[in-house]
Amino acid sequence: MGKTFAEKVLARKSGQPEVVPGQIVIVQPDHLLTHDNTAAIVGKIKGDLEQFGVARPDMPVIVLDHVIPAASEKTATNHQTARSFVSAHKLPNFFDVGTGVCHQVIVEKGLAMPGSVIVGSDSHTCSYGALGVFSTGIDRTEAAALLLRGETWLRVPETIKITLTGKLKPPVSAKDLVLSIIGDIGADGASYSAVEFHGNIGSLSVEERFTIANMGVEMGAKIAAFPVDDIAKKYFASIGIKESDYDAVWADDDAAYLKELTYDMGKIEPVVALPHTVDNVKPVGEVKGIEMRQFLLGTCTNGRLGDLEAAADILEGKTVAEGARLLVLPASRDVFEAALERGVITRLSRAGGLVLPPGCGPCLGAHQGALAPGERCLSTANRNFKGRMGCKEAEIYLASPQTVAASAIHGKLVDPRKEVTA
Repeated sequence: MGKTFAEKVLARKSGQPEVVPGQIVIVQPDHLLTHDNTAAIVGKIKGDLEQFGVARPDMPVIVLDHVIPAASEKTATNHQTARSFVSAHKLPNFFDVGTGVCHQVIVEKGLAMPGSVIVGSDSHTCSYGALGVFSTGIDRTEAAALLLRGETWLRVPETIKITLTGKLKPPVSAKDLVLSIIGDIGADGASYSAVEFHGNIGSLSVEERFTIANMGVEMGAKIAAFPVDDIAKKYFASIGIKESDYDAVWADDDAAYLKELTYDMGKIEPVVALPHTVDNVKPVGEVKGIEMRQFLLGTCTNGRLGDLEAAADILEGKTVAEGARLLVLPASRDVFEAALERGVITRLSRAGGLVLPPGCGPCLGAHQGALAPGERCLSTANRNFKGRMGCKEAEIYLASPQTVAASAIHGKLVDPRKEVTA
């Protein structure tokens, strides 16, 4: 019997000939991601760090991104703690305020290598599965122990195989696809399972795969992974990584799966996740006309160059509706600079967009773009839980960059296909 992607990676990383679902394995992750929560994590083990140090200094990757620039003395102190920790232990993989959202930065800096294992104290660490990485979130206590020991345990997950057929029909996007899947199987439909994507993935760019993998955790998945094909190899080459630098892994044709699902991408239509759960998904046409005050374009889900360009194309020659506000949040400085060079930022700004620093900003409600009671926001982010953007009496709706841009023009939820053909 063949093996799944997860089984192959975890067998290799745990030094065993093979592993099976449910088995506990001990692995040394290639990297551990932390961000602004670094201060809380190292605070748990301050004395141990002074006595024993960091087990593997090349393992931690620290990106300050959640509340940048610092919005309070407390936040500034946390950032200071992280910088001091990096300096004291001579950690090479540190990215300070303004570099970008941690998940985008890890990929851009070539730290997400095919066949590797990356864990992070952030649930959307699953994003790197877009590039054939076994990547998953862990909690802060696990992260603290990992800093000291350099190893951790994982349970081998069962795997769900999702086969994609057909092609998306723009302005329908990868965000519509993954929201449709989550709406279908539910927020717990893949609990502690690996999700593999097969089929016509050659029609999806690396950016689109990143969007889909990023939201794997929103269906409960432990990981969400794509194979490393020619498109992924070209991406790696573009950031200076040769094929000989990594050893990609993928599932065998005769691997055993917990469940197999098929989705025809040609039949996907624009959708929206209504408050207050990500799996409360409806076709935009069924709920169009809902008034919005804020529109958020960006985050680790949809803040890449292609996302910003798609929104700018729809907004070309138009402006954001009176009384509405459009926040633009590039996923990284590299994305921001590329968008500047291509005139995308200028186009978004002329349409009324307010450009924010590359980071997480309003997505988690810590600062920037907080909502008032009764307000609604249409966002390209990955979560719409009550209070997520700073107010429990506000509502968050999730949609694609195309739907967000089209809706911002009218100040209400609209089908982007109508705007494109108008």
